[in-house]
Amino acid sequence: MTRWNRRLLLGAIAVLVPALAGCEAGLNAPTLTYHPAAYGATTMVNGITIDNLFVLGPGLNSVLPAGGQAGVFLALQAENGDRLVSVSAPGTASSVKVTGDSIDLPQQSLVDLSGPVPKIVLTGLSNPLSGGQTVQLVLDFATAGLVTLSVPVEPRAYDYATYSPPPIPSPTPSSSAKPTARATATPSRSARARASASPSATR
Repeated sequence: MTRWNRRLLLGAIAVLVPALAGCEAGLNAPTLTYHPAAYGATTMVNGITIDNLFVLGPGLNSVLPAGGQAGVFLALQAENGDRLVSVSAPGTASSVKVTGDSIDLPQQSLVDLSGPVPKIVLTGLSNPLSGGQTVQLVLDFATAGLVTLSVPVEPRAYDYATYSPPPIPSPTPSSSAKPTARATATPSRSARARASASPSATR
């Protein structure tokens, strides 16, 4: 290759590199666009397969308040059958409600809890929660035991826009209202005496 051809090649590279870099620059660059995660936490342990486990957060640019609720979604499969006894979220929620108190996992059967209505709900959030965070969940299985996972919080947008937030708990009826006792009229002693006296007969 002659010196002149070498200079032309280097010049072409110098022009091409900024052009390629410009494809990823600007306000519409892919790196500036939010891409929702395709999958949540996934693992296989002690014969249990946990797939796409995530917590549903609020919409974009929103926050679930402390004391609020958040739904949990996932799919489960047990190689030899098992039962999900309970779920906890240490440092994230004061309690976790599981529909039916526990979930049976028949042998080799997929149990789909991926929504759109949550079957597992974090209640009493310890801190405000928003999309992009990670929380710790502990799943307790009757046979497999405890499984601890770091779980992403997905915003309620894009693929999850149609998912339902947890239902608002209905207020407990107040027990302060007491039934009013009906007063029954009791005849006075003198009235009873007059009613019992029979008229005297005159001869």
